[in-house]
Amino acid sequence: MSFSKTRLSLAIFLTIGSSSVAAEGYKLFEQSVSSMGNAYAGRGAQITDASLVYSNPAALTRLNNAELSAGVNLINAKTNYRNASAQSANGQSVIGRTEGANSLNELIPFVFYADKVTDQLSWGIGFFVPFGLSSDYDNDFVGRYFADETAIQVLSLQPAFGFKLNERWSVGAGLSLNHAEGTLSKYKDHSGLCELGETVTNAMFGAAVYNDAYCNSQYEVAGDDMALGYTLGIHGEPVAGTRLAVTWHSAVRYTLKGDSVITNTPITGASVAGNPDYLVVAPNLPAIDLATGKLAANSRLTETSQLALTTPASAAFSLDQQLTTTLAIQLSAAWTQWSDFKSIDIVSTDPSPTISLNTQRPANLNQQGYIGYIPQYWQNSWSFALGATYLYRPELTLKAGLAYDQNPIKAAHKTARIPTDDRIWLTAGANWQLSNQLTMDVAYGYLFTGDVTVNEREYNVQNAPLYNSGYQGQYSNKGQLLAVQFNYRF
Repeated sequence: MSFSKTRLSLAIFLTIGSSSVAAEGYKLFEQSVSSMGNAYAGRGAQITDASLVYSNPAALTRLNNAELSAGVNLINAKTNYRNASAQSANGQSVIGRTEGANSLNELIPFVFYADKVTDQLSWGIGFFVPFGLSSDYDNDFVGRYFADETAIQVLSLQPAFGFKLNERWSVGAGLSLNHAEGTLSKYKDHSGLCELGETVTNAMFGAAVYNDAYCNSQYEVAGDDMALGYTLGIHGEPVAGTRLAVTWHSAVRYTLKGDSVITNTPITGASVAGNPDYLVVAPNLPAIDLATGKLAANSRLTETSQLALTTPASAAFSLDQQLTTTLAIQLSAAWTQWSDFKSIDIVSTDPSPTISLNTQRPANLNQQGYIGYIPQYWQNSWSFALGATYLYRPELTLKAGLAYDQNPIKAAHKTARIPTDDRIWLTAGANWQLSNQLTMDVAYGYLFTGDVTVNEREYNVQNAPLYNSGYQGQYSNKGQLLAVQFNYRF
């Protein structure tokens, strides 16, 4: 039997039934509150603060002093599902919760420091979260054979340098050390053994052998890895008041290593033939444990495994245009290479396999060593943002923005783990000069998304549908972000 496993979807590896409403796929933008006020329009082109270490290292050369910037984003996201239904592997209707909500309240911190080495060379370092995903359905969710918990988080530490070519143009680069970790779980459907129920099961075997442990069979995979990535940037002001930026964030390739664990799996007759502790009724049916008189089960199977994960490369162009002494507008267009995310493959690395002895068989995933497989086939996506910045008073700057994020998941591959659509979000923010050295940024954002229909199946590695199992549901998402950042100029 296949194990649907989207440990990241980051993910990467991050969020769903929920927090992905605040992200594109599982990519997070929340590394700069000063940019969030403009819906990240003009990010990397505006000369803001030390958060440029990530946004655009080239722009560090435009900062006049050593700066420390630190902040936190609060994501409040909610995914509502309704009209949900599911079928087990043998086509029986699954009993469970058909409507409900997944809610998420999560804090995302960041901290950056930047300084000058010479008039031409600047440097900085930052700690931030570029990707994340988290959701957890109720245990009685009708689609529990397809999704339970999904969690992924990437933490990054990045030093960066900016070099001034002349008074108008600068270039920059950063090298990031990234740690990714993820967990994915689901309840396991053993060919509808749970759905058969006690009466039918006992009638099949001609005795009171029903074992309700099969209804609490759960699969979980967890792992982590570290990998390097890089950022490149260009910043220019070809005409006074017109600032331009081009940035590139590289793909990062991980191999998440850990354990696959499944509880309460049937012990079939074929696997214990000749064992005096079991009564074998048929090779493909669960044996009867003579010690309990119930259908036999393995309480826990563990197998070391790995999952290849690539967080995507992205490119962005930004403009910050000063219109008057008090008003500026910002524009951004960004492209993300989600097409690298073709499938989720959980593969055994255990010299003494247990789980994959079954899942790799031709009738199941049909691939040597495979524990889980989910086709994804995401597509490259675009996001666009428009912002405005108004100097209301010398000590107070007001900001607003509008953004559109294209969803990279095709309709045919939407799942209960990531039931998202295109996003439109509105933001507002402000920057206060609290003293000669200290400023504070605050920002608020509200995200709108369309309704999503999920029609999910299980597949083998050749992308042929498996069994009669399926899940259907309708989803709606909404999210809010509230963030604060402090900047100290030395």
